[in-house]
Amino acid sequence: MVTPGGEVAFAGRIIAESVQLRERVQWYTTMLGKLSSVPVVVGELRKHGVGNWAVAEFVQGSRTRRWGVGWSFLDRRPGVGAARAVGAGSGVEKKLLPFPAEYVVEVGDDVDGVGKRVDSILSELPLRWMWRPAIRTGVGFAGGNVWSRAARRRQNRVPRKQEPDEEDEEDEDEEEEEIVFGFKVTVSKGDGSGSQMEEREGKGVQVVIRWLKGFDSTLFESFCGMMKRKLEE
Repeated sequence: MVTPGGEVAFAGRIIAESVQLRERVQWYTTMLGKLSSVPVVVGELRKHGVGNWAVAEFVQGSRTRRWGVGWSFLDRRPGVGAARAVGAGSGVEKKLLPFPAEYVVEVGDDVDGVGKRVDSILSELPLRWMWRPAIRTGVGFAGGNVWSRAARRRQNRVPRKQEPDEEDEEDEDEEEEEIVFGFKVTVSKGDGSGSQMEEREGKGVQVVIRWLKGFDSTLFESFCGMMKRKLEE
């Protein structure tokens, strides 16, 4: 409870140890008793190049507040409810929160039709995509930006083999290691029906894109932008 340098120094030592251990631990966490400690700790994480972190607020009674900071060197992204778990009056600046791992597109009013459209868009791309129409949810993985115009042009120039051989199977194993972006897409009515997520405002069909895996937020933004354009066409 008492340490030289206070809680900032204590958390700093955990961060220094985590830089050495890295992926040997999935998630590191520390709890802070002072709001002023949060920007210092997050700043230290950024200093060490940590791009996957979470900030939470714990409220006990009407006055007691604590703040939690977690971080990981792995590329599995926590949901918004865990990574940005702070209230409106928490005092934590938005710039201290990680990039939001969820994006919502509201389009149309035919939930099944929108679901089929999502499946059609992603089935045409050179990525690993699995769609479950019964729950209108799909999961996909890609080795990079395969939806840009440049990527599509390159794909069209590559001849496709008719029958895979043993080398192809080895290539597929290698591709699994090269996956840099993972996502989940859920299609539901605006009232939250048909999904396990929190109820959302709006009456249209909502396509929720959830970032599951990866370090590059620009890649996630690009993917969401592509999906939005395709769905609104």
